[in-house]
Amino acid sequence: MDKTTLITNKLKKVSTATMATCLFKHGLKNQFIHEVKPLHTNGAPMVGQAFTLRYIPAREDLNPIEVFKNPKHPQRMAIEHCPEGHVLVIDSRKDARAASAGSILVTRLMKRKAAGIVTDGGFRDSAEIAQLNFPSFHKTPSAPTNLTLHQAIAINEPIGCGNVAVFPGDYVIGDADGVMVIPAYLAEKVAEEGLQMTLYEEFVMEKVRKGNSIIGLYPPTNKQINIDFEQWKKKVAPK
Repeated sequence: MDKTTLITNKLKKVSTATMATCLFKHGLKNQFIHEVKPLHTNGAPMVGQAFTLRYIPAREDLNPIEVFKNPKHPQRMAIEHCPEGHVLVIDSRKDARAASAGSILVTRLMKRKAAGIVTDGGFRDSAEIAQLNFPSFHKTPSAPTNLTLHQAIAINEPIGCGNVAVFPGDYVIGDADGVMVIPAYLAEKVAEEGLQMTLYEEFVMEKVRKGNSIIGLYPPTNKQINIDFEQWKKKVAPK
């Protein structure tokens, strides 16, 4: 199994909340894309490396409807070139007054086996996108075509999305809470750390449901808790 697949498989088992804490321990506290929420919530997480699209404010003389006839239009190129297993992340300048994309483009992205799509703007055809079995995150529905406010200018370069710097190749994870961005150089390390944190959180939740106090348990400052955790891991470890 290659390293990217290994990292991806581990991250699929880690929530955005756990990863936020994990990254905070590494000094990174601004990795959560603000004000975006999932359209499709089937319980499956979104995990993939970032492939980016950047918009700038539209200029009317450069953005007539005819620009979509250009086969090299950056928005269309982003859809057709986003690699399999990657997440298309769109910098829409946090402006949802015009759509970042619609159901036809998102469906095409799904058929090309991308891992998901994220924008800090809005999607048109949002009800249709919500019905797709495809992770999609946006700010709010928006009917106007992107051309009215956004000019697609570049693909797969560093962008800002919801106040977070996103570099091509960064790992992007999404769930019901939202979207976290993990720097590529740190992904392998925090994926394993996140797995271990998740395992401990499962242990804690089991204890709390049985009526245990969180003092000494969360975080584990009681030495006996660490002993109990090691014994618990042996019981729940795959045979």
